[in-house]
Amino acid sequence: MINKSRLIKLTRKLLSIDSQNPPGNEVAIADMVARDMKSLGLEIKVISYKKDRPNVIATLRGSLPRKQAAAGALLLTPHLDTVPVGSGWKFNPFGKTVAQGRIYGRGASDDKGNLACAMEVIRSLVQQGFRPRKDLILAATADEETGSHQGIKPLLEKKVLRPGLALVLDSVDFDTVIAQKGLVHLRVMVFGKKAHGATNWMGVNAIEQSAKIIRRLKKNETAFKEHPLLNHPTVNIGTIKGGDKVNMVADFCEFSVDLRYMPCTTPKKVIKQLKKIVAGVTDNFELIIDDVQLPFEIEKKDPFVALFLKAARKVRVTPSLKGSDGATVISFFQKHGIKAFATGFGKSGTMHADDEFAEIKTLYKGAVVLERFVKDYDQV
Repeated sequence: MINKSRLIKLTRKLLSIDSQNPPGNEVAIADMVARDMKSLGLEIKVISYKKDRPNVIATLRGSLPRKQAAAGALLLTPHLDTVPVGSGWKFNPFGKTVAQGRIYGRGASDDKGNLACAMEVIRSLVQQGFRPRKDLILAATADEETGSHQGIKPLLEKKVLRPGLALVLDSVDFDTVIAQKGLVHLRVMVFGKKAHGATNWMGVNAIEQSAKIIRRLKKNETAFKEHPLLNHPTVNIGTIKGGDKVNMVADFCEFSVDLRYMPCTTPKKVIKQLKKIVAGVTDNFELIIDDVQLPFEIEKKDPFVALFLKAARKVRVTPSLKGSDGATVISFFQKHGIKAFATGFGKSGTMHADDEFAEIKTLYKGAVVLERFVKDYDQV
């Protein structure tokens, strides 16, 4: 049985551990999770792909024959890291404040509240004497906030994780994410020609060319097919730098671009279109691709999605099927042929914001729903 006071205490304990990324160090929180799960008799693996970046894999082994139990495993995967605290908080960012039914702290909604729910569910099941038929795995991963390069990506690429179903715990208000935009992060470097500012016609201004490119990129932003669960594609210019001095024609400018695109297209097509736009202004440029994440989509009527919705309704919760404009790790599972979707119990609008919080009633109901789903999945 889910214990609300224990869940609150656990959430606050997780929030008290600093795991801001950057700089990126999940050692303390990983150790706490590993010790907690080991105390319940789970099989523990702590795997790091870089110093101070551990991932905790905790497995409650199923009773079916080993290969069958592993092949049908249910993976619950929240992440250990948070974005930086930043400035402007009214409340303590490390879980010291509980007020008006809310727990405040960096990571309360993204993603330590969800991690606490998963841990509480496993503790509740073990205390009930529940022995699953299929393996139940908790993967509490590192580095989600900066691309999962030390976390879920290598865990999947090296086949450490090969579940039958992955439930990514990284959402809010029971939103059940079944579609997600793709992502491309790149830098555009534009090269011009130096000249005196008083005779600028003798040079080629890379900053002015970049401004023209940016205007064209923004104009092209929504020129894609609509999707019923997703907002239009987006182009965001995150950084820009260039030039040497106010009275010199800038011969160099670099700007970074965040592109979010629809499941109906490909990163190759998106990058080709961007190159065409840049080349329409100048042929003296270079593109550097920093990150690519594929879009994701699972059928609304998928049986595992339906099973989760049914489990939620059993405890009088009605989740909404949603698309994600941001990037979660669900698309990485799709790449490896593993069925996945996402849900979570944070509070909408607070993720990455000052005074981030989670609502206690939502965390509690979330844990109850999750426990019900684990039991239902195990019987399928």
